[in-house]
Amino acid sequence: MTDKIGFHEMNLDDRILQSIATLGWHEPTLVQEKAIPLALEGKDILARARTGSGKTAAFVIPVIQKILTKKQVCKEQIVRTLILVPTKELSKQMCRNVQELCKFCSRDVRCVDISGQVDINAQKPILMEKPDIIVGTPSRVLAHLQAKNLILKDSLETLIIDEADLVFSFGYEKDVEEIKKFLPEIYQAFMMSATLTADVKALKKMVLQNAVTLKLEEPELPQMMQLTQYHIKCEDEEKFVLMYALLKLKLILGKSIVFVNSVDRCYRLKLFLEQFGINCCVLNSELPVSSRCHIVSQFNEGVYNIIIASDDKLCEEMKEKKKKVKRIKRDKEYGISRGIDFQFVSNVINFDFPPNVDAYIHRVGRTARGDNKGTAVSFISIKEMPLMAEVEKYFRENQGEDVQTILKPYNFKMEEIEGFRYRARDALRAVTRIAIREARLKEIKKEILNSQKLKCYFEDNPRDLQLLRHDKALHIVKHQEHLKHIPDYIVPPTLQNIVRHDERNKRKKEKQKSNLEQKTISKSAKRFKKRQKDPLKSFKC
Repeated sequence: MTDKIGFHEMNLDDRILQSIATLGWHEPTLVQEKAIPLALEGKDILARARTGSGKTAAFVIPVIQKILTKKQVCKEQIVRTLILVPTKELSKQMCRNVQELCKFCSRDVRCVDISGQVDINAQKPILMEKPDIIVGTPSRVLAHLQAKNLILKDSLETLIIDEADLVFSFGYEKDVEEIKKFLPEIYQAFMMSATLTADVKALKKMVLQNAVTLKLEEPELPQMMQLTQYHIKCEDEEKFVLMYALLKLKLILGKSIVFVNSVDRCYRLKLFLEQFGINCCVLNSELPVSSRCHIVSQFNEGVYNIIIASDDKLCEEMKEKKKKVKRIKRDKEYGISRGIDFQFVSNVINFDFPPNVDAYIHRVGRTARGDNKGTAVSFISIKEMPLMAEVEKYFRENQGEDVQTILKPYNFKMEEIEGFRYRARDALRAVTRIAIREARLKEIKKEILNSQKLKCYFEDNPRDLQLLRHDKALHIVKHQEHLKHIPDYIVPPTLQNIVRHDERNKRKKEKQKSNLEQKTISKSAKRFKKRQKDPLKSFKC
């Protein structure tokens, strides 16, 4: 068994090593250890590695090293690297990751993201400066190449395609074929993917030449010691009851991503939870891209703890395969269960079970990243049982594990939360189709206002942008104050002490807040009375 190679043994520039140290990376991951030396040798690479394994740094680090080495000899400013990603969210994240690794060489290596929803002519001045690294979606890059805003024929040295298995599924096959016509005949290419599908193999033939394929022998999900997976068998109404009970009884703590299969389900669940004073925000393909990226960044910064994310693109594709479905116009460059680096996620909750095994793996892969532990809980209805059986079969055949120890049943006694059931039914009745439609319209209008109309204002006042929250109540459904508190008689006996303590603290804080507001009102009232008594204020000619 060979000893593990450290970053300092890879002949990297001191400035890159300094950035790595700042990011707190003590040693390379398996994919980084294998891919970086091969990339520095000039090999084309196709790497398959699971979500959260450090694929991004595995190709970004050698790219930066190559640029720094070339600039010692050649001072000409040219575009040397093109990174193609399937979604706008991932494009912004990729650019940020590159900039973090270029922190101590930012004068020598410049990276720009061209995926934004602005006119391509507005980005022309940025491209005329010839940044070293360009990141974008295939359709956006092709638009700039066809408009001659970007010329790569004589300069490109490296092409990178991240999340390669999504490139075809997002409809970018023809775009990639067209982009290749604008590239030089010889360049180094990397492809990173979580799975090696037939589409990836087709893309490999199109882009790579004599590539080294890295099939890293590591489990597709973290080990049981790091990731605990549960399932709860329940019907659709019981899913809402469970979410309400698990959150209010503090049985789910920390940052959580709740996955649903449609945009309607996003807002139905949000409006339902709002009635109980549970703050959460939604993330779906209808929202503007800048708002989606802002939601992810605020979640990562800890501004709020619960995101309800729709995996609607994948689910629509599954439906279309079975029958023709009228598609609602949404952002085709949206994808949330793949690629996006949600940080320090404690829990993934499959409110709706994913439609296939890959979707399950990628959703659950949002938690237990790096050295952090995580929990995945899946709600399973009778209709979804066959989907769960597919997941069980896959783990049984491919990992040789005892499925009962992987997908553990969550021993939750539904009869102990009967009191929650009655409250949940009342709350669900209020969430009508009309309420959901109004909520969707209101949220979109609010986000468009925040992301476009106030764009210049937020550029001048970044502090106000930080204060903007996406988890505010929509107030479409009438809220009843008593629903925000849990009476003792509906709490299971084993949890009463914990809940009473939390409720006391919550009411104490609310009382203190109310007292503070009253003091503020009384002070302003006194000042108003003082002005009234002032003879100059009542003087009449």
